[in-house]
Amino acid sequence: MDGTKRLRARRIVGAVPGRPPADVRERLVPPFPEPSPRLWALVGLGPASAGRVARAMEWLGPVLVAVLAGAIRFWRLGRPREVVFDETYYAKDAWSLLHLGYEGTWPDRKIADPGILAHPQVIPLSDAGSFVAHPPTGKWVIALGEGLFGLTPFGWRFMTALLGTLSVLLLCRIGRRLFRSTFLGCLAGVLLAVDGLHVVMSRTALLDLVVMVFALAAFGCLLVDRDRARARLAAALPAGADGRVRPDGDTADRAGTGPRPWRLAAGLFLGLAASTKWNGLYFLAFFMVLTLLWDVGARRVAGARHPYRAVLRRDLGPSLLSLVPVAVVTYLVTWTGWFLSDDGWGRHWADGRGGTWSWIPAPLRSLWHYEYLVYQFNVGLHTPHKYQSNPWSWLVLGRPVLFSYDSPQPGEDGCHTASACTRTVLALGTPVLWWAACLALVYLLYRWALRRDWRAGTVLCAVGAGYLPWFLYQDRTVFSFYAVVFVPYLCLAVTMMIGAMLGPPGATERRRQAGAVAAGVLVLLIVWNFVYFFPIYTGQTIPYSGWQARMWLDSWV
Repeated sequence: MDGTKRLRARRIVGAVPGRPPADVRERLVPPFPEPSPRLWALVGLGPASAGRVARAMEWLGPVLVAVLAGAIRFWRLGRPREVVFDETYYAKDAWSLLHLGYEGTWPDRKIADPGILAHPQVIPLSDAGSFVAHPPTGKWVIALGEGLFGLTPFGWRFMTALLGTLSVLLLCRIGRRLFRSTFLGCLAGVLLAVDGLHVVMSRTALLDLVVMVFALAAFGCLLVDRDRARARLAAALPAGADGRVRPDGDTADRAGTGPRPWRLAAGLFLGLAASTKWNGLYFLAFFMVLTLLWDVGARRVAGARHPYRAVLRRDLGPSLLSLVPVAVVTYLVTWTGWFLSDDGWGRHWADGRGGTWSWIPAPLRSLWHYEYLVYQFNVGLHTPHKYQSNPWSWLVLGRPVLFSYDSPQPGEDGCHTASACTRTVLALGTPVLWWAACLALVYLLYRWALRRDWRAGTVLCAVGAGYLPWFLYQDRTVFSFYAVVFVPYLCLAVTMMIGAMLGPPGATERRRQAGAVAAGVLVLLIVWNFVYFFPIYTGQTIPYSGWQARMWLDSWV
């Protein structure tokens, strides 16, 4: 065997000179390390009890982090007691869906919003269908909270706060599976819990956080599917006389991976993301490519002679069928209220129309026409806005969006200074976290391009799905809070960088201590930064000088 072939065999089998070859099962599905009971032993627990507690932390840790996130997001959720930014559209459309099944017509916000907030409340909803720019799922989600608590600020923000809290729990578990570490998974969740943009969007009834949660759920489902499919592929490989599983070309080329229900679940969640806002479609496209590349990698590790050909023959069809059709059907089902209505906008546009496509049911053609007009509206949205920003500036927080601003006078609304105070809600990410994420993304590019680290490539793919498409619309009016859809993956990127700072398992004690100090300082700075900016994330009344001190960049004003 020449040098090139020996090198290729070593890369496939994972052999190292002087060591026995690695078991392919462990390369396909790295095992979760046994939880260390050392920490719990320090507080007096015996080995058996410490082990049980350590294993319980696999779920208890993420739940505790989610409880912290929920406390932050639900604290005084009904304040400010006003219709914040685009809540004027989505809160009212949600109420309309709840009562009509489609988006009805409201008077101008200057008339409708004061009536909604008045005592007694006035809800001037008309049953005439209204043209809207986004699909219904996100508004149905908001409507669940309004159905429980009424058309009030707390009611229309309840579900986004709940989903924001659940997304922290999801990220903890996703991080644990991705990094094979409960600690790093919980750290990723903590970073998301203290991100300012995520907090503001969790406390506001807009659609972007809903897209984020559904896309994140799909991401988690695909990670589970990856592990399950690779485990089935490993089980199909023959074992040698020593009990070790080694690569086998015939099996790797021909073996199927069985039913993949988690991929079907991912298709469902991606359909829900796209039926909230259309940018969810990009997650479907990116994640579909990602899963196929995962399958290529699995078959290559298993010893496939032609991994791409094997994936085209064995995996491409099932992957497309379990993602795209499921997402399309899910999308159509979310329009059920509109289909069942008579007064939804454009509902009967195709009735009685002939033409080439007349064989398609009229309701579907009417929806297609409606969606075409929505597309024209969205790509043609060029109305200047004071807080619009270019996507190039999002990662460095160049231009956050002011959701709410008020200037309470001395003695009013908690203002205890001699001069006027400020009460504001600013959709701004925690600066130290986001600026650290810029460095982390560079590190992940290195890990992916030069070290072929699939985890880095996976996180970069998810960031790209939420971020890169916005560069196609340079002339469109866009806002930096759209970036909330990829915030969880920025937290995963920072977590991966912190994991590298802590050092590899075989590092010296001195190296690990230095890494722990550096990582601890970074995490403490992020938490401090969030606490410092917390008043302008939650609409608290602070002195005007305090608000000025927090405006670190001129472009934030």
